[in-house]
Amino acid sequence: MPLVSKDMFLKKYLLLNCGFMKKQEYSEKYVLELAKKSYEEGDVKFDIKAEKCALLIIDMQDEFVKPNWSPYWVPDATRRVPKIKRLIEHCRNRKIPVIFTVYSKTHQYLDRPKTLSLMPSRFPNLDIDQSSFFVTGNIWHELTPQNDEIIIHKSSYGAFFETPLETLLKNLGKDTVIISGTLTNYCCSTTARQAYERSFKVVFGSDVTAAHFPDLHEMELKVLRRGFAKVMSLNKLLKALS
Repeated sequence: MPLVSKDMFLKKYLLLNCGFMKKQEYSEKYVLELAKKSYEEGDVKFDIKAEKCALLIIDMQDEFVKPNWSPYWVPDATRRVPKIKRLIEHCRNRKIPVIFTVYSKTHQYLDRPKTLSLMPSRFPNLDIDQSSFFVTGNIWHELTPQNDEIIIHKSSYGAFFETPLETLLKNLGKDTVIISGTLTNYCCSTTARQAYERSFKVVFGSDVTAAHFPDLHEMELKVLRRGFAKVMSLNKLLKALS
């Protein structure tokens, strides 16, 4: 049996028990394995307290949810409606505030980034009349807010941009936001980042958010899981809120 020197033993001990390596030993393979694990398995170290939560339903409006009605339709958002409805009903039963956001015509469209209309996401080269889209911000009928629930009309991707959302949450005494809706990789993830930057705890529903394509959805979940939010399935989230 080969002898193990004291230095080799110490090195192995530190690696196994302290995660310690000398700077010159952070190889490309090692750091990428660390990153991969945190993208795929990372878990934020905070507990979910129902009394400190507010649920944000992001942009589940006709433009994104109503089938075959607009070029902005996100089919997976329509498919997510039953699960989102379950989440809303659970939060209402638990007295967790439900706050809706919509993208709509506010201040004659003068309150938003000037370059927005130039983005490919707005289909600037599509020869159709878009004047009826994103005007009133009608929430999909299956998710209609109750009379005492707040609807925030926003002018860009993030729900905190030029809106009273942060003040509302603070006045409600909430320090945790649960994010559901569409699109995962635009308005939902932008809102998650903005909430994180404002020191809110962020819970991101993995199967109550939707993107155009599953691979984009999954990639965004990985990014959020590593650096911004606790990513959870609906079933695990409902259990945590019970």
